[in-house]
Amino acid sequence: MEFFCYHRDRPGSLALREELLEEHWSYMDRYTKELIARGPTFADDGETPTGSVHIVDLPDAAAARAFAFDEPNHQAGAYRDVLLRRWRNVLGRTMWDFPGGLTGGNRYLVLGLGEGPDADLALPLDRDELVAYGPLLSDDGDTWLGTAALLRAPDPDTARAVLTADRYADIEVHDWEFGGRRWARKTPG
Repeated sequence: MEFFCYHRDRPGSLALREELLEEHWSYMDRYTKELIARGPTFADDGETPTGSVHIVDLPDAAAARAFAFDEPNHQAGAYRDVLLRRWRNVLGRTMWDFPGGLTGGNRYLVLGLGEGPDADLALPLDRDELVAYGPLLSDDGDTWLGTAALLRAPDPDTARAVLTADRYADIEVHDWEFGGRRWARKTPG
């Protein structure tokens, strides 16, 4: 089962996240084979961390909750909340298979929270710009709750347009970058 996990930073938690960086990466190393995508999100300035995205394939909801809530930054109080939802990997690949490469261009997390009839289940036309894409689902996987996408786009407005605006209560767009030891600045993801 695939799960989308977005830990949102608590204001003023950067020093704590930096202190726990190695512990965070060591924890994530235990999930190397299960990770579909990962990486930190940033404020509009492109520098201030706002959260950490992990899309992971785990056996069940209990394993996903353990993954999300046992994470060292969460345990230490660096995060203000966690969005954890079932997810479906519509692309069928990981971020490491992204045809656009691991660097270059602006990258975004686009998160649309909705209700009612399913929306945006089909892939957008330019799938080569998508790093990860899929619906957010209820715990039983039967009810559509929104859509999450990681993508490369020229600007936030273009990134936002990947989702049908009137189908969501809110669409968030966050600067995002590939996470992990290899690509990291100083921010865990």
